[in-house]
Amino acid sequence: MQTHINYIISEVAKCIKGKDEKIKLALCAFLADGHILIEDRPGVGKTSLAKVFSRVLGLQYSRVQFTSDLLPSDILGINYFDTKLSAFSFKPGPIFSQFLLADEINRATPKTQSALLEAMEEHQVTIDTKTMPLPSPFFVMATKNPFEEVGTFELPSSQLDRFAISFSLGYPGKEAEREILKQSTPLSLDTLKPTTEAVIKALKEEVAKVHISDALLDYLQEVLSFTRDSGLYLSGLSTRGAIALSKLSKSWAFIQGRDYVIPSDISFLLPFVTSHRLRSKEGSKSSTEISNEILSHLHPDS
Repeated sequence: MQTHINYIISEVAKCIKGKDEKIKLALCAFLADGHILIEDRPGVGKTSLAKVFSRVLGLQYSRVQFTSDLLPSDILGINYFDTKLSAFSFKPGPIFSQFLLADEINRATPKTQSALLEAMEEHQVTIDTKTMPLPSPFFVMATKNPFEEVGTFELPSSQLDRFAISFSLGYPGKEAEREILKQSTPLSLDTLKPTTEAVIKALKEEVAKVHISDALLDYLQEVLSFTRDSGLYLSGLSTRGAIALSKLSKSWAFIQGRDYVIPSDISFLLPFVTSHRLRSKEGSKSSTEISNEILSHLHPDS
């Protein structure tokens, strides 16, 4: 299994230079059945990561460019009257795919953003009282503009909480950027060999078998209690957030070649799980500062 993990990471890294940790985080979320929110400035490779990642995973890819006039039906699909059949037919929207890129998600209104809520949580959509399952696996990668940009809307907490992790890509390092500049043409996606559906299924099954001890579950609950009871944050971590952290820890351990979780798995992932969920009442703390604040009050057992 580790051979397949290394293959996926190395194939994506052929196009996404100098971002191995973020590639591993994306794979970690996917194997944990989570979704990803990427907040960053334009031009750092967010869309490229989505295209390459979906290609290497062998998933059916769909992209929605979120704009202020986008409607829920533009994402979900519509029922329309087919004159040839003299009956109503359903035209599925782009959400009926295995990999959905929600590009610049915070340029759409909260009403349109809410079209993703049922899909991200239950892997199904309900249209005109009819519930329809989505393809499996179903994975959402969303990009988000910085709030200082004009024409953006705040993401509601119900939407944010459905993303397992959030991170930014940042600028590439000097050596990685030099490699990018030296490329005469971008690497074609056709040169990347997709992973098979059977391999993806097997990887997810192996992640589910990774052991997390009762001591680490106690530690995880201590993290939850601190975020809720300390009075330092506007609101504490939700149960959904705790489940995400547990699943991600197992997935991260598996990517590292282990079949058991250790405390450092949880502490490493904590900033990415809390960055979009926790807001300090002081209003100026970064996700790293918040996670360090939490960890400094807790002492996990191995």
